Amino acid sequence: MEKNLEDLKIVAEQWLNQGTEFVQQIPPNQLYAAVGVLLFTILFFFSIRLFRRTKSNTVLLSGLSGSGKTVLFYRLRDGSSHQGSVTSMEPNEGTFVLHTENTQKTKPVHLVDVPGHSRLRSKLEEYLPRAAAIVFIVDALEFLPNCRAASEYLYDILTNASVVKNKIPVLLCCNKTDKITAHTKEFIRKQMEKEIEKLRVSRSAVSTADIANDFTLGIEGEVFSFSHCLNKVTVAEASGLTGQTEQVQEFIREYVKP
Repeated sequence: MEKNLEDLKIVAEQWLNQGTEFVQQIPPNQLYAAVGVLLFTILFFFSIRLFRRTKSNTVLLSGLSGSGKTVLFYRLRDGSSHQGSVTSMEPNEGTFVLHTENTQKTKPVHLVDVPGHSRLRSKLEEYLPRAAAIVFIVDALEFLPNCRAASEYLYDILTNASVVKNKIPVLLCCNKTDKITAHTKEFIRKQMEKEIEKLRVSRSAVSTADIANDFTLGIEGEVFSFSHCLNKVTVAEASGLTGQTEQVQEFIREYVKP
């Protein structure tokens, strides 16, 4: 046994000496370059692993004022509807496990309710680069009078550089569908696709390079459909007041894994 260990020791020393001699024969410039490449490679793979571990858990609630964003925010947070609350002038945000979920072994969601007033929408820009998903909320009860404005807002989001480059998924959430006179999600989807098609035509007529937006939407020569977007756009129904938020929660958990 001792003889075997001694033999191994001798072989190891021989390899070490050979390795040292080989390194000494390499010109210093080449040696430094090799070490630099090795360190860069290690740092590169380390940063990729770190990025994957720290994937964003931020979900944005956006939409026009009065669409029910703030009610939905509180419903997801603690199960309350907060009826009668005033329109948000500052973002409501918090990091929490969704109200209906088990708090054990569940990743908290960083939920941000972005003000819908036209003068405050610039705040959305601050959050988009780190968003994992966007829930765009539409009032299904008062949809027709607001269809044009909602479509313009959604158009601006879908053509935003951060949304396109990062392929941030968007949920078109038709809120207040518990009301009898509320429009269906299919009707809302079709009407908004028609309005966005009108916007595409009118804005491209002004300039081939859309000044107001970072990217153009759709496929040239075809009528616009949400399926043409580079990022995934899905449609769902909800009611913040009655607590019907299952489809919204499923969407959030698809992109912010437990």
